[in-house]
Amino acid sequence: MGEVCPERRSIVIGTRGWIKTEKEIREFAKQNPDILNKGAYRNLMNQLNKVAKHSKGISANKSLPQYYNHVDRFCRFLADNYNLKNLANIQNKHLVAYVVERQSEGKSASTVKNDLAAIRYFHDQFPKTRYQLGDNKTLSEKYPEFSLEKRSFGGVDRRPTEMEYQGLLNIARNSKNPETADIIFLAREQGLRIHEVVRLGHSDAEKAIREDFLTVKGKGGLIRSIPLREQSRTVLQDAMKRVGRGHKLFVGDDEKAHQVIQRVQDFVRNNRQKVLDPANTRPQGVEITMHSFRHAYAKEQYDRFIQYGMSEKQARFEVSKLIGHSREDVTRIYLAE
Repeated sequence: MGEVCPERRSIVIGTRGWIKTEKEIREFAKQNPDILNKGAYRNLMNQLNKVAKHSKGISANKSLPQYYNHVDRFCRFLADNYNLKNLANIQNKHLVAYVVERQSEGKSASTVKNDLAAIRYFHDQFPKTRYQLGDNKTLSEKYPEFSLEKRSFGGVDRRPTEMEYQGLLNIARNSKNPETADIIFLAREQGLRIHEVVRLGHSDAEKAIREDFLTVKGKGGLIRSIPLREQSRTVLQDAMKRVGRGHKLFVGDDEKAHQVIQRVQDFVRNNRQKVLDPANTRPQGVEITMHSFRHAYAKEQYDRFIQYGMSEKQARFEVSKLIGHSREDVTRIYLAE
């Protein structure tokens, strides 16, 4: 089931009826497949509710419900990507990563600025916080990937070089979790989000091998089919041999999807400096993340479509469909245009 539109939630004037009850939070998490770390999300939302009940300084019937919904979405991001336990412990790095995430979804600068305003507002409502959050000017000076200017919105090269990509694969293959290499490989060669890779099951692999297309469900329930590369076929076949029917390819019976995601993200974070290529074209300070591989895939596919004789606009549109979007202008973010 898709996400409940915030505007459709009933608002009880004077009683802050826009605050989700514990039951609503639990049901929303249960029904929303985009939330993988449901326990962490519920925990963060319960913390948000405690301060939302007594927050002051802005309209409780207009601005506060909007801010609440912005931070609700932020809590999902923190749960799945950081397994954060305490909402009062958010840092600048969380804000920057969230901005990059929202930009990659094609959100406008005004929407992202509203996200940040809401996060900072509720951060100020906590009686005790661990870190001070920088303003947009400070973040833009400290983090090269942070940009809210319309003319350069999202236009940051994040791609790893081939040497860096192969280096991470080699380290992963020789680690205690060699399946990490397969997850990185499918993110790079099929343009998948890490969540999409981790969700793949035995039946998904069987279908992809049979049809030569890998079908995945992306954010918001958007389903897309990506041409299956020959090496990806081999990776899926090998993964199928390790698990039985009805099982996930990369999530063990004693694991949760968000634990695997966290482990892979930690692997990239802990090893990216070991494979750093001095010839990379990323701005100083922009590090390799799992999302970087989607950027590399998008650029590769764009160049391929241009070689086929497509116009730049049509090529961007075709790439947007491959990476799970529906607008060609979103591709500009991946191409760092």
